[in-house]
Formats: sequence, structure tokens, C-alpha cells
Amino acid sequence: MLEIKDMADGTNGSNNHAHIDESLYSRQLYVLGHEAMHRMATADVLISGMRGLGVEVAKNVILAGVRSVTVHDEGNIVMSDLSSQFFFREEEVGQSRADICVKRLGELNSYVPTTASKDKLTAEFIKKFKVVVLTSSTLDEQLQISKQCRENNIALIIASNRGLFGQVFCDFGDQFTVIDTTGDAPQTAMIASITKDEQGVVTCLDEVRHGFVDGDYVTFSEVQGMEELNSAEPRRIEVTGPYTFKIGDTRGFSDYKIGGIATEAKMPKRVHFEPLEKALNEPLFLESDFSKFDRPPQLHLAYRTLHEYIKKEGCLPKPWCKTDGDKFAELAAEINSSVIGTAKVDEVDGKLMRQFANIAAGDLCPMDAFMGGVVAQEVMKAVSEKFHPIVQWFYFDALECLPCDRSVLTEENCSPQGSRYDGQIAVFGRDFQKKLEGQKWFVVGAGAIGCELLKNFALMGLGCGRDGKIFITDMDLIERSNLNRQFLFRPWDVQKAKSVTAAEAVKVMNPAINIVPQENKVGLETEGIYDDDFFSQLNGVANALDNIDARLYMDRRCVFYEKPLLESGTLGTKGNTQVVIPHLTESYGASQDPPEKEIPICTLKNFPNAIEHTLQWARDLFAGLFKQAPENAALYLMDPTFVDRTCQLPGSQPVEALQSVVKALVEERPEDYKDCVKWARHLFGELYHNQIAQLLYNFPKDQLTKEGAPFWAPPKRCPHPLDFDSTNKTHLDFIISAANLKAVIYGLQPHRDLDLVKNLVDSVEVPTFVPQSGVRIAVTDAEAQAANQGQTDTETVEDLKKSLPPVESLGGLKIFPQEFEKDDDSNFHMDFIVSASNLRAENYGIAPADRHKSKLIAGKIIPAIATTTSVVSGLVSLELYKIVQGHSKLEDFKNSFINLALPLFVFSDPIAAQQKEYNGEKWTLWDRFQINHPMTLKEFIEHFERNLKLKISMLSQGVSLLYSFFMQKAAREERMQMLMPDIVRKVSRKPIEPHVKSLVFEICCDDENGEDVEVPFVVYHL
Repeated sequence: MLEIKDMADGTNGSNNHAHIDESLYSRQLYVLGHEAMHRMATADVLISGMRGLGVEVAKNVILAGVRSVTVHDEGNIVMSDLSSQFFFREEEVGQSRADICVKRLGELNSYVPTTASKDKLTAEFIKKFKVVVLTSSTLDEQLQISKQCRENNIALIIASNRGLFGQVFCDFGDQFTVIDTTGDAPQTAMIASITKDEQGVVTCLDEVRHGFVDGDYVTFSEVQGMEELNSAEPRRIEVTGPYTFKIGDTRGFSDYKIGGIATEAKMPKRVHFEPLEKALNEPLFLESDFSKFDRPPQLHLAYRTLHEYIKKEGCLPKPWCKTDGDKFAELAAEINSSVIGTAKVDEVDGKLMRQFANIAAGDLCPMDAFMGGVVAQEVMKAVSEKFHPIVQWFYFDALECLPCDRSVLTEENCSPQGSRYDGQIAVFGRDFQKKLEGQKWFVVGAGAIGCELLKNFALMGLGCGRDGKIFITDMDLIERSNLNRQFLFRPWDVQKAKSVTAAEAVKVMNPAINIVPQENKVGLETEGIYDDDFFSQLNGVANALDNIDARLYMDRRCVFYEKPLLESGTLGTKGNTQVVIPHLTESYGASQDPPEKEIPICTLKNFPNAIEHTLQWARDLFAGLFKQAPENAALYLMDPTFVDRTCQLPGSQPVEALQSVVKALVEERPEDYKDCVKWARHLFGELYHNQIAQLLYNFPKDQLTKEGAPFWAPPKRCPHPLDFDSTNKTHLDFIISAANLKAVIYGLQPHRDLDLVKNLVDSVEVPTFVPQSGVRIAVTDAEAQAANQGQTDTETVEDLKKSLPPVESLGGLKIFPQEFEKDDDSNFHMDFIVSASNLRAENYGIAPADRHKSKLIAGKIIPAIATTTSVVSGLVSLELYKIVQGHSKLEDFKNSFINLALPLFVFSDPIAAQQKEYNGEKWTLWDRFQINHPMTLKEFIEHFERNLKLKISMLSQGVSLLYSFFMQKAAREERMQMLMPDIVRKVSRKPIEPHVKSLVFEICCDDENGEDVEVPFVVYHL
């Protein structure tokens, strides 16, 4: 745990210290950073209104780690609260909302004290807080508290959900400072030249676009010649192209020579907010959906009308009551006529006002999840000063969730039933509720998104009827780091199965839910479980996965079984959702992000220029030393065929593999811990001195290329060797981690005694290194690949085989290869990665990275935060409403991309499934040819020629080629008389599993004109 001094002024709390438990907040730290987390850990937050929206905000804020949270509600629980309030139980109806809620919120994060308040909010009470959130209040109360917050420099957030409509208002004061508006890592660019001019032009190396935009500020480092820039204040730039930008007057500077790095400088931004009283009449809107650009002013009027309606009538408009709807629309027109300011709309949308009134009594869990995540992120912005806040009004609606035929939504059908689902029935009616309860869905993954989806589904009543069911599978166990965002889990659940624990948690939220937890991985190995019978019963699948391969697999299964798929993902404050509808939209796999750009081999081996390069080099080094080589040695000890199999490998692989075994079992096998330290010291010398000295011998500092240019010009960095110094912490960290990993591999006792290791390493004698002539060092990837693709050196292989010790002579030696594990701070893995990378960075003059950044990059960690997960799960659940409604038009559904940091909300219609054609027949990926009776290959081919005018040239099943026009005639004729399943068994040399009820064939065909055409796959029913 990291302890930091209180950064507050002492007026808003009594804690003298704030604590950040990095094992709990690890993923969130990569989103916010330590400074923002420190500021959050000194802020006290008040959240008023403990229905669905309020508890969502409280949950996310507590998970985020503010100093304390006070929840306020003057009322008692009613049955309809259970539509969206996941911490209330039916037996608690009539009890205090605040009292019941605070008990369960307190379990979420032991570092955040949570208290309850049931009295009226007073000015004196409000002074205690850094942020006040109102989720259930009258306009009069909002105006009063707005003034009190302004007077005391307290951030105010007002939020409200009414059915499928949502509202947020933010006021962070007259001059609010945002330290980092985006949260993205600063862009960097390596410099090729800088001109001396009234508007100096910086030209970057043409390998990568600089990524800057007009108005950015940059700082400079490592510039040679024009050194004045290295110590200058950040300069505002004007972008003139993807590789060039202007930086202002450089005429007074020295002449530029070579090198340099331009780095984006994050500049504080001042944001002005108007108080509520003024902002009501002069609103600034954040667009949430550009297809509804005219909606925010209308919704601003609708919410204002609702306050006045409640004031006059003493209640909300009744669900789908025509009289109340008309009355509401008339009042809206009356209020609009009296509005002074830009809030006045040219023409009141009477239809929208009636829709607003019809569902204003509704309370939907998905809407609360979405808006609760948005509001909680604004709370975090207010206290951390990181990311750009909403200025000032944000309106959102999801009216597409309503049925296409609104005539079914009658006052009778939508009236309260005294049911826990009354908040949802008010919007969609009783009939739709029954339909939800009878659904069967498969949720894949019980992590952050999975937990949120299960909570939403339980409160919606999905799968809660007699015929309904939810299947949830996840093969993982709960880790401590999960608790920060996977809110169904508690500290006492660590090391329990995620799926089982999540199922138990939502069963408490709604005992009626029929949920079946499983601990299976989805993939080829579980197709006997998730087979035809399993998928045939489903209404849809919701992915909550953390890797692309599993997503693509589930996507293929949904396409095959023609099932809707709800896809989603998060990356820090960014999130996306995609809805896949059979015979309507493209599939998830139809479009993918470009592959991650790989680091060139030569850059890693000899010419790194960024910390990412040295970290990847350290990862590769770890894998070679502590995983691959020990695995080879372990296989040699256990597998008598290892040597023969290894000798059959291509290229240099036999030599490398056998060399690693000889080293592990003969040359570098330690007898005791002292030998491990000795080995680590020699490794240090080889990596950080000898190899660098040899590189400089081959390519001296003043080396020129054939063209006469400096060899060590950017992006190359000229390195320097390191001399070992046991008083240098990084040097000693490397020795300790390397020696201990070596010890663990051989079953020796590791040591953490710094004095012991220092004394041992200082006693190691290291021979003086002399560079050798004739050593070839690859300068390009082509040279490196050519060196690795040479012929196997048979003579060397034979010598190595003779050097291998007989297994029986090793006395039962056991080897323990190390699989890299970033999250265990006691296993020396990250200690080695950090020290190895930073030493190589020192070789090349690259700025080092701390453990936090190193773990992010080397561990390929996906930053995560609870707010984004909440938002994404809400959007997914809104799309589920539409699927259950039976919507069938593209424009009814929405794909989304959100970035809460900016904040940015982009909604778009899904992309239609691409249409293809053969012989005049149009088809999409959702179509397939069906074969429903046994056929020989001859009959199969004739069927397509006769009925579809398609001539099959090749036929395959999975990786097995069953037929092709170029096959030998005898084999072709033999297979022509065989039944299709028999050919599959013969070619694959495997039986067809009992659970398989159909085979999928891919065919290559020529159409009736002899042209090669794409066609659907074939489903051959057994």
C-alpha cells in the first residue's frame, strides 16, 4: 500500500492521510494515475436520492476510492424501487432507504467510509463535502442547494432518469481547472530537422505520423545544436502536415544539428460554469446523439415542465394516460412561452412531450446503469481535476426501445401492479414484462461487464419466469484486483469461482432469477456442452469477454445458430457496444481493428529508441532464460524422444534448443545460491557491457553509412556500456531478481538479504571483455531473418548431442520453468523485467519507466474503471430490450462508442450484412445451404450442379480438404462413392463426436458462366 500525505486543505474531512492500495486499484491507476487518485482519496462526496440512479452513482464512486461517501434519502423503500435498486430486498419494503443502502454500499470498499443521512439538507451540512450529487429533488431544492454550493466552492451535479429519458447538469464553479483533458499518454515524435525562421518548422522522421493537432503544446529534449529548445517552456504548435509543425520564432537559436524528441505537454485548462439559475435559461448542451441534434432543447423544456407539473398536480403523470399526456403538453407550451433566454424553443414538440409524460413514472435499471456511470465519472472529474467535464447539460434518450406498435401501451397495461417490476411495467407494460421473464440468454464471462450485465438482467426480470433461464460461464477465479470494478464480489470471495459467486449475488438481488453458473471456457473443447440443443433454446448471447479470440469464436457460433449477439468492451474511459442481429446486421468478425504494430527485430536486438522497446526486450529475455530454456531441459529429463524430435526442426532451431539444454544441465547448472549470484553477475556483464561494446566495435560512434550520413542518426541511439556497481540500486535489483529466478528454477532457496547478495556479487571475478573482429551484427530485419533461416549445422548438433549428460546421472533433478506472472509481487518476475528494461534503457540513453508503467506495458494490461463498465452494460441492456421487442429495422438498433474522459458519445446504426451474389441469387453471411438427407460425394456435387447451377471445384471441412479438382483420379473416384460423413472420418482420421448433429462444409464453386464465385457454407445434417 502506498501512503501519501493529505493534499486537501483540511476543511473537507478529518483524515490526515490517504491510502492507495495498489493491489485493489491496479487497473484504475492506469486510467487516472497516482496524482488524480491522491486527490480523489481526499474528497468527501454527498449523494442524495437512493433509488436506482443514486445507488449506481454511489457504487461507482465508492469503488473509485474517494475519501468518504454520505448517502442521503428521507424516504422509505417502496416495492417499485426494486425495479432498479439492486441493494433493496422485498422484505425491506417500508424501511429507510438510506439505512438499508449504506450497509451494503459499505461492503464495496473498506477504504471508503460510508454513512447515511435522513434529515433535510442544510447549508451547514453541505459544507462538509467536495461534491454534492442530487438524483431525486425538486427544482426549488436544486436552486437552493446550487446557491449554497457556489458560496462554498462545492461542485454540484444534478441527475435524473425518467423512463427512457436522462438528464445531467454540472456546475464545478466559475473557474474550474482541468489538469489533463483527455488522459491519453502524451504523443512523442522523433525529430529529423528544425529550421531557423520566424515560424520555425519541425520535421519529424517519416516512420510514424507525429499525431499532434493545432493548438497542442510540446516540449523538446535531446536536441543537438539548437539546445535552447531543450530547456524552453512548452511551445504552442501549428500543424502543417502529418510529419511537420511550426513552433514559432527560432531565429535567435543556434543551428540545429541532429536528434531530438518533441513531447506533447499537457496544459491546464480553465472551464467556466454558470450557476443553475442562469444555466436553466441559457443552457449549454453536450450532444449525445447527432441523429437527434434537435432533442436536447426539447428535453430541457420537458424536465422543466415535469417539475412544474409535480408542483401543480402533486404527482407524476400516470403511465400512458392520454389525459395526463395532453395536460403535460399544454403545460410545456405554456412554460415555453414564458421562458426568457436561449432555452426557449421555436416550436414545442407536442408528441415528444406526451411521450415524456407517458413514461416519466418509469424507472429502468439499464438507464440507471448508463447515467450512473456518466454521473460517477463527473464526480471523479470534479475531485481529481482529470478529464474534461460535461459543460453543462447532458440529455439522453432511448425511445427506440419502445415497441413499434405503441397501441399496446395502454394505461391499463402499464398501470402499477404492486410488483417489483412496476418501474419497468410503467414504460413497457405487463405483457412485455412476461416476455422478458420467459427469455433464455447465455452470458459469456463474469468479469467486470459480466457482473454489471447480470445485475441489470436480474432487475429487469430477464429469465425470471417459469420458462426463463440465464446461463453464465467463466473459468476464472476471483482475484483481489477484481474487487475494484467487479462489484458482485467481496474480499471474502477471493479465490472463489467468478460465475458461481456472481450467480449467488444476483440471486439475492432477485430470488426469482433462474441462473445456471458454469465454469467452462467457450471453444472447440466445450462444443459437446454448448451444442445444437443448447443453442437452439437460446434467445440470444451477451459477450462479456476480455480477449478477441473468444469474441470471434462466440460470434461464429451465433452466426451458425442464427442467434442475436450483444458485444461490448472497455479500455479505460473508452467503451463500445455492438449489436449483431441475424439476417440484418454484419457480424462482429466482419470488421476488426488493424493488428497491433510489431517492433522490428533489429530495433529490439540492437537499436531501441523507446522504453516500449526495452520492455519488450526484457520480456523476450525473461521468456528465453526462465521459460523456454528450462522447458527444453525439463523435456529432455522427462521425454526420451526429445532429442530426436528437436533434431528434425528446421533452420537453427535444433542448435538453439540443444544449446539451451547443455547450458541448463551442464554449463550453468548451479549447486547453490552463490552460483546463482555468480551467473547473474556474468549475465549482467554480457548484456549491458560486452554486447554493447561489441556493437560499438562494429559500428563506432562516428561511423558513416555508404551514403556518408551518420550511422547513429535518429531513430538509432548510440549506446554506451555499463560498468557494474553494486551500490547502484538498479544494478543490484537485476542481480537479486535474476539470481532468485535461477534458484527457483532449480529448486534452490531464494534470498532477499541485500547485504548477503551484495557481498556475494562483489566477490565474483569477471574477465575483461575484448571485442572480436569478424562478428556479424544484423542491421536490418532482412539480415536478421536470413541469419535465422540458414541450414541446420549438422556437425554442431552432433557435438551438442555428445555434450548432453545422461538423464540417470543427474540424480532425479527437477526443473521448474517460470510462466510470466505480472501480478505476484513476490515472485521476482516484475523485479527482473523492470531492472532489465531500465538497464538497457540506460545503455541507450532512454528515460526509464517506474514499476507501474513497466507493468502496464510489459504485462499488456488493459486499463479499466467501474464507470465505463456501468455505462457499457446499460447500453447493452437497452439493446436487449429492442431484441425482445422484436425490432427488425437497422435504424431501431444502435452501436455505440463512448469516451467518458472527453466526454464523447457516438451512436450509429449497425452496418447491414454485406450482400453477395451467385447466379442472380443474393445472400449474406447469415445464409447457408441445407442438406437434410444422406448423400455420397457424387450426389452432393450433382445436387449443386443440378439445383443451383454451381460446379464445385473444392470441398473442405475445417482444416480437412475432402475433394478438389486436382486430386489424384483414384482417390477422387473412391470418395465419390462414399457418404459425406465417412469421407470426413477418413480424411480427418478422427471420429465424429456423438454431440455433433451437423457438419459444416466450405465449397469453392464456379457459376453457370464458369466464373469463380463466393457462396454460403453448407450445413449437412447427420
